Amino acid sequence: MKFRPARKLFDFLSNDIAIDLGTANTVIYVRGKGIILNEPSVVAVRLHTKNVLAAGTRAKEMLGKTPENIVASRPMRDGVIADYELTESMLRYFIGAIHEGRGGLFFKPRPRMIIGVPSGITQVERRAIEESAKEAGARMVRTIMEPMAAAIGAGLPVQEPSGNMIVDIGGGTTEVAVISLKSIVFCRSVRVGGDEMDVAIVQYVKRKYNLLIGERTAEQVKIAIGSALLEGEFHNKNMAVKGRDLVTGVPKTVVLSAPEVNEALLETIASIVDAVRVVLENTPPELSSDLVVSGIMMAGGGSLLRGLDKLISMETGLPVMVAEDPLFCVVKGAGKVIEDLDFFQDALME
Repeated sequence: MKFRPARKLFDFLSNDIAIDLGTANTVIYVRGKGIILNEPSVVAVRLHTKNVLAAGTRAKEMLGKTPENIVASRPMRDGVIADYELTESMLRYFIGAIHEGRGGLFFKPRPRMIIGVPSGITQVERRAIEESAKEAGARMVRTIMEPMAAAIGAGLPVQEPSGNMIVDIGGGTTEVAVISLKSIVFCRSVRVGGDEMDVAIVQYVKRKYNLLIGERTAEQVKIAIGSALLEGEFHNKNMAVKGRDLVTGVPKTVVLSAPEVNEALLETIASIVDAVRVVLENTPPELSSDLVVSGIMMAGGGSLLRGLDKLISMETGLPVMVAEDPLFCVVKGAGKVIEDLDFFQDALME
């Protein structure tokens, strides 16, 4: 009995959190408060001591610009852990940041966590994420498939006996799923996403202009003039891009046009459309009939690519909508789960 006040204080200080541990960004939702952290999934450490110098936006600014004794890198690749130690360090840094000022020097936060993971994750990869979260301070870790979390976050009635289709295009993976009664009926996960689009632009510029550009520059190009469909005035847009000439070795500037960027992205876009087709072909007929009315919901940062929703609608004949705040659908869905664990228990992975 005498330990109850301490337990209540412990629970108060260690808010339950939901995490979208993405390839591109890590977003954290705190129970009762909402989204309080949205940072790039990048961490910078000293090479020999492994001390964390920075994580998030500050670390991203260091990418490709660090001296030999400092390493800035992305510890997540294709939605899963590429570097266990760096992921743990990054999570510990972020958890410490959201609990900063609570409990003083003698308090170490031990929150319960719900983490969104790709549906195609292996048991080994899933265990790595769970262990990394526990090492970072979690006292309980549960995982939820990202398409399920995205569907809940997008406001789809996943608890109803009807078909709900979600296309979640993240940095490292694209998740396409049909959901009914808080369970995934059929799902397709392809390790293609926003990062693959950036790489495609880098390779296109390298091949056509003998110019080497960075992935950050490619991302800026994608956001500024990237598209899945060329429509109207957008066809005439262009952007100056700086890089290193592979022939002379000196800095050089070229002008990329919207049609060129569209050409660079075609293969990646085709992979996403194919994944949608595969899921539709494997959906039970009763649920397929529901999709004629409810259509397809798109989430994730990749869904913001111009014209992608129209292209998928043209290819499938179904209505396609982009969710409100598509970047935060996964973490909002995981947040709803942590707010009402009993109701959403069936939606979590075993």
